[in-house]
Amino acid sequence: MRKNILQHIGAIVSSKRYEERLTQQQLAQQTGRGLRHLKNIEKGRVNASIEVLADVIYRLGLSADVLFYPDMPELEQQAKQLLCKFAACTEDERAFLLKTLDCMAEQILSRHERAAEDKINE
Repeated sequence: MRKNILQHIGAIVSSKRYEERLTQQQLAQQTGRGLRHLKNIEKGRVNASIEVLADVIYRLGLSADVLFYPDMPELEQQAKQLLCKFAACTEDERAFLLKTLDCMAEQILSRHERAAEDKINE
């Protein structure tokens, strides 16, 4: 069981690093960790300390829940990931994001309302 969780954590870190278009070297440098140690984490060979994982997940905008609860529903994983990225922003950046998301949500909801009205009028 222990090996499975280490491999799960490594796969998540590797996948997210790739998604963020970072090399292992860049992630190691940005987190102040050794390249060899990061490679071993991604391969599931080492049990990384909480301190190391905290630096890695903060940089990648991951939720610790995603690492430690592999059966978490996808929607919950996505929400937690979004919240982690939001929390990593400055206060001004968060205000900008909230205004942008509010505008986007209003547009989406308007589309839903128009589609519902169109169905009624058919």
